[in-house]
Amino acid sequence: MADETATLATYVANLKFDDIPQEVLERAKVLTLDYLGSTIRARQEAESTPALLKMLEALSLDGRGDATVFGDSKTWTPAIAALLNGALGHSLDFDDTHADSSLHPSAPVVPAAFAVGEMVGASGKQVLTAIVAGYEVCCRLGNALDPTSHYARGFHPTATAGTYGAAAAAGKLFGLSQQQLISAFGVSGSQAAGSLQFLVNGAWNKRYQVGAAAMNGVVAATLAKNDFLGASESVEGKHGLLVGYSDDAHPEKAVAGLGSVYETMKIGVKPYPSCRYTHAAIDAIIAMRREHNLTPDQVKRVEIGLHRNGITLTGDAATKRHPTSIVGGLFSMFFTGAVALDLGRFGWDDYERLGDAAVNALAD
Repeated sequence: MADETATLATYVANLKFDDIPQEVLERAKVLTLDYLGSTIRARQEAESTPALLKMLEALSLDGRGDATVFGDSKTWTPAIAALLNGALGHSLDFDDTHADSSLHPSAPVVPAAFAVGEMVGASGKQVLTAIVAGYEVCCRLGNALDPTSHYARGFHPTATAGTYGAAAAAGKLFGLSQQQLISAFGVSGSQAAGSLQFLVNGAWNKRYQVGAAAMNGVVAATLAKNDFLGASESVEGKHGLLVGYSDDAHPEKAVAGLGSVYETMKIGVKPYPSCRYTHAAIDAIIAMRREHNLTPDQVKRVEIGLHRNGITLTGDAATKRHPTSIVGGLFSMFFTGAVALDLGRFGWDDYERLGDAAVNALAD
């Protein structure tokens, strides 16, 4: 490992709008718009949203500020806006994904950029530049962590690497120097957290911890802006991210082609609101059903191949076959595949089929 923290900080500090290829900027706009759609619907419909709002009220964190939460008529303080926008953006599991790092970049990065952008009165170009910086940092750190190893340790990369991406976006809009960004990343290393334990009972932790990543990135950058000294070598150090969060880290992936190869171009928009590892199979089931005029009663057996991370997250027959919660359904190849076979589609409203006898029979 060799100065990955400083290299990433230098990249963020020096990045200019005019240096970013037009196709990358256009991709970032599309991804941001896609993220906003997920956020707005989740504000009204995600079952975890009322609890988040009641928590803020109980802790007197619902005081009025000037920062926007999408789909909400009220404005909030910047840190809380980042928290809510991040959690809402990830609540439907319909937000974009970066395949190589197996994380969702927009949910932690865009809320941090919008919150600080409103704080400093940034232009659209400045916000877009910050979003690209955040995407590049979190996706590259996700690559370096190695998602298979990171998952095996029980970590959720959107929340861990996402904290650094949020700090990069916020720090860029604050105009932080390279040294200040190193400090912001140093603070991020103390806040990067996200556990896969939510998979056991369909818990809402996944949504909250991504919102927390957005908020923590804003906090880290704001501390650094005010000359708070954060840990150095936060990525590559003896107790840094890559050592503490992975057994098979690839530090070179954090900086390979930095400034010339854009991981932003590899971020994909989801066609279905479920774990990305279910999507190829859903596509195939829908296509086969259409092309061969299949009806569920004609099908005796379905065999699906999954990436090993997909097996871990969605394919365990003992725990995934008959989910009872939306989060359980999001991470069930059996449920999502059964709905696709039954209806020839899969969308957010189809979670109403959880527990449906016909779907359970197909899942079997």
